[in-house]
Amino acid sequence: MTSRLVRGPQHADPQTALAAVRAALPRPGIELEEMDSPTRIAPTSLAFSGQVVGGCPEEPLATGRFVLLHDPEAPEEWEGPWRVVVYVGAQVEPELATDPLFAEVGAEWLREALAMQHCTYVAESGTVTRSTSTAFGAREEQAPQVELEIRASWTPLDRDLLRHLEAWRDLLAMVGGTPPVPTGVTPLRGAR
Repeated sequence: MTSRLVRGPQHADPQTALAAVRAALPRPGIELEEMDSPTRIAPTSLAFSGQVVGGCPEEPLATGRFVLLHDPEAPEEWEGPWRVVVYVGAQVEPELATDPLFAEVGAEWLREALAMQHCTYVAESGTVTRSTSTAFGAREEQAPQVELEIRASWTPLDRDLLRHLEAWRDLLAMVGGTPPVPTGVTPLRGAR
């Protein structure tokens, strides 16, 4: 019988860990809402949707989802009992449509967000997608629109799983074009 290495906070009580993540403090400029979480992927899960709001709440600067999964069986591809799955999307400058480093920048933003929160993790995977919409006909004068999507997952090794939610919020802020604000710090508002 072969044994496999199971990493991460496997001894953390799932309900206590999820309660700690649910207790995340609000962050200025980012609206967070708990949503239905997947039930077929893992026995225990938690999910949030989020958006970076600017001057117009009907048009967020970036949107995303954060899902935290726990499976005590520690699926082999996870390399541990916990898994974080995230999505972040936003409209970006049209010049980025032809940037050959576009995908690398998206992946680097994710790694930077994880590093800012001092997250440790393994089994990182994901995709960076760029899509361009060009109008024609009666709408041909409309400027091209470029969308960025980052989809990623990783296995957290930290007992403090809240760090991983904070890293996702940092990534959401970066993609939305607003600098991430450290937890507990209130940004100064510009003069009116």
